[in-house]
Amino acid sequence: MNPRLLVFPAACLLGSCLLGPDFKVPGASGGTRWKETRDVSASRLPDAWWRLFGDAQLTRLVERALAANHNLAAAKARVETARALVGLDRARLFPSLGLAGSAGILRSSGNVITNPAVDLENQNYRSSFNLAYDPDLWGRNQRLLEGSAAQAAASQALFDSQRLGVATEVARQYFVLRGLDAQEAVVQDTLVSRKEALDLQQTKTDAGLTDGLATSRARTELELANNDLALVQRQRGSAEHALAVLCGTRPADFGVPAKVTELALPNIRAELPAAVLLRRPDVRAAEQQLRAANAQIGVAEAAFYPNFSLSAAAGLDSLKASNFLEWESRILSLGANAAMPIFTAGANQANLAATRSLYDEALAGYRQTLLVALREVEDALVDLKGLARSRTALEAALASARDTRQLSQERYNEGLTSYLEVVDADRTVLQTRLALSMVDALQRITLAALAKALGGGWSGK
Repeated sequence: MNPRLLVFPAACLLGSCLLGPDFKVPGASGGTRWKETRDVSASRLPDAWWRLFGDAQLTRLVERALAANHNLAAAKARVETARALVGLDRARLFPSLGLAGSAGILRSSGNVITNPAVDLENQNYRSSFNLAYDPDLWGRNQRLLEGSAAQAAASQALFDSQRLGVATEVARQYFVLRGLDAQEAVVQDTLVSRKEALDLQQTKTDAGLTDGLATSRARTELELANNDLALVQRQRGSAEHALAVLCGTRPADFGVPAKVTELALPNIRAELPAAVLLRRPDVRAAEQQLRAANAQIGVAEAAFYPNFSLSAAAGLDSLKASNFLEWESRILSLGANAAMPIFTAGANQANLAATRSLYDEALAGYRQTLLVALREVEDALVDLKGLARSRTALEAALASARDTRQLSQERYNEGLTSYLEVVDADRTVLQTRLALSMVDALQRITLAALAKALGGGWSGK
């Protein structure tokens, strides 16, 4: 057997050598408990966590945004690009085969070639199959494939994270809008009562029973309520426009009917920290980016070693078309090439140092992502505790403010106090009702933020 024929299988056997460190997930634990709560759930959030709020309009808006949001469409395209690039790196592991062909006629000048025995016209016909293969002795191509596969997985995880972010932002804007609907209803009620108070005071002034001060004060309070209404409506318009963009449509073609809802708050509880870190898509993305950085170390180390390539070509070559297909026209070539760096002025060492530094950077980013994930859960939990206390205090304050307003009105009717006391008590009721509506909206917004911080059910997507 020709010993040259052993080059190809020997190179393939050597191709199992992989340079660079094998990836290991850094040891990191989120602990076994949360600082802000002991109410830990063993079950995971559903993927469509927004359905827990029991609001059909919210569900429609979130699903519409997930289907039509343009930022998500761009992120999805990035995922497809990353997956296609994996195919490019995978192709490096296999031989490439191509077919080449040529046909031509060359005529030389008769004034240059004076020998009559030499043909002035020459024809050439050539066709060959060309085979090329990089045996990847040091695993460079496998590390490239490992890195691109990790980048594709990171792109998918970032897409999942962006989906989660869009769903949460839709929920946030929707709850802001519904909170403003509740505030508008409060202001409308206040406008009715203040219009009635103004009419009453105007009647008294016209009858000469008062000097007009109470009437002027009542008119002032009515116009202040109109200002509050304009402010609420302006803020609602902005929230509605934000929802339109999230849903991928023009604000002019989008609208959410005003409605005051009194739906119960869902019970969303935190899971164990370790489970949260496993399911959050941004944590998975950071891990895959760390994996890709680790693979680049192997690519950089392979640059220090010789590179081998094998090539082969077989086909037909003839000066005449008539005998092109004859056996004697056959051609064959086999070759092996080797290249080894001798002097690179420190380029390979610098590249290796850079890849190791990039890995350290990715590692620090991964650990920071873990801490941020834990902080976001703790922030949501402490906000929920504080908002619950605020709601309890505001409900008690509202009951007391209404009693105060009633007593002030009675004292004013009996002539025991001025109208300013009634105005002040009425304003307190209004501000407390507005604050209570805001707290209700904030509780729902914070629950959506907690769902996002817990990973939102996107694990496995």
